[in-house]
Amino acid sequence: MPQRLLPLLALLLLLIGVNPVDAADLNLNNLGLEPCSLEDPRNQPDFARPMGATCYVLSGEVENPGRKPVVDTDVFARILDASGEPILPNRTRVGSIGDVIPGLQTFALRLSVPAGTPGPFEIRDPRARGFKAPVRNLTSVDDDDLLPLEQAIQ
Repeated sequence: MPQRLLPLLALLLLLIGVNPVDAADLNLNNLGLEPCSLEDPRNQPDFARPMGATCYVLSGEVENPGRKPVVDTDVFARILDASGEPILPNRTRVGSIGDVIPGLQTFALRLSVPAGTPGPFEIRDPRARGFKAPVRNLTSVDDDDLLPLEQAIQ
């Protein structure tokens, strides 16, 4: 008899005892996509050739309307070239902006766009999504929670 109750008990504990980590949607405003500056160490203009990639920076504002920080925030968007084709085919996640405290903040992400892609670019369906609780383990504690690539363009 106890062996028959075990699956039922496990299901009950699963439904009651586990608190899922809720995702939080954030607002994105004033988005722009500009070529990386020549001073940017990761720009690498010497490598811009027909089969290479060109460095661009997606920047804008992210708004966290909640009272608590949102962690591990990812930015999603469809970015189209002048002919309406996606510049990042088969993906809408364009990068991570780390943790977002309550209120309005600026952000910037580097993108590698295939060289020769015709501009101007159009940004469609932008959104940001993070979590209301940590979902990763930090190996070190820094004041700046940005990823190394994002640290240099802030």
